[in-house]
Amino acid sequence: MSATDVADGRVAAEGYRPGRTLPLRVEALRQLRRRRTMVVGGVLFAMPFVVLGAIWIGGSPGRENRTSFIELATSSGLNFATTMLFMGTGFLLVIPVALFCGDTVASEASWSSLRYLLAAPVPRARLLARKLTVALAFSAAAVVLLPLVGLAVGTAAYGWGDLKLPTGVSLPAGEALPRLAVAVAFVFLSELVVGALAFWLSTATDAPLGAVGGAVFASIVTGVLDAVTALGSLREWLPAHWQYSWADALQPQVEWGGMLQGVSLSVSYAIVLVALAFRGFARKDVVS
Repeated sequence: MSATDVADGRVAAEGYRPGRTLPLRVEALRQLRRRRTMVVGGVLFAMPFVVLGAIWIGGSPGRENRTSFIELATSSGLNFATTMLFMGTGFLLVIPVALFCGDTVASEASWSSLRYLLAAPVPRARLLARKLTVALAFSAAAVVLLPLVGLAVGTAAYGWGDLKLPTGVSLPAGEALPRLAVAVAFVFLSELVVGALAFWLSTATDAPLGAVGGAVFASIVTGVLDAVTALGSLREWLPAHWQYSWADALQPQVEWGGMLQGVSLSVSYAIVLVALAFRGFARKDVVS
């Protein structure tokens, strides 16, 4: 026992190192092997094939009707990937982010294993930091997976070519690909507020469904409120107001204004929510 331990009123076990508890690799493997991770990955991987099948069955629209990303899906692989990102924004990609972040601490509590993790002993702040890091990594993978598979499927079905825009102009493929990567990065950053809310709720409840459902419900509500034009400029404080700003990255001249506002708003909300999660969990009486 060291003099520091005695002075602080703590007794540390010999060889105990808080910084070595709960390695990221261990937590990542635990989450990767969970059934919900495999289901989410399978659904996102299959979605481009489902959309491709629907297009083959229903047929593609005539050239005179191609005024949106969805109607331009058959123009090239890049267009198909952009269509998948468009379809995922707002709801489809919200679910995996909310699931990975909201099923972190609450699932441990529901399994009655949380107190054993803390008794390992894993410091509470480290436990949350590790789980949040892994959850965000899986969320980022989910956001990337949908357009990435869409790009592969679309290229196989419709070939590699320029990205045609609803405005009638096209972006060369070499220029459009990094722009699409910027759009995907924006979608992930804009979903941080959803992940942070789910994470905060996960530390406040023992029910994973409540944490995940609460975050998804809040996302739906903000989307509905954003459609209420009577709110005027107040809608700019809603994360949902900026969720489709990634399309500005695919314009002939990139418009950064909307994306910067959307990212700054999402990150600001996320920082506050994560801080609340750490603060609340540090004082929480863990009994499960």
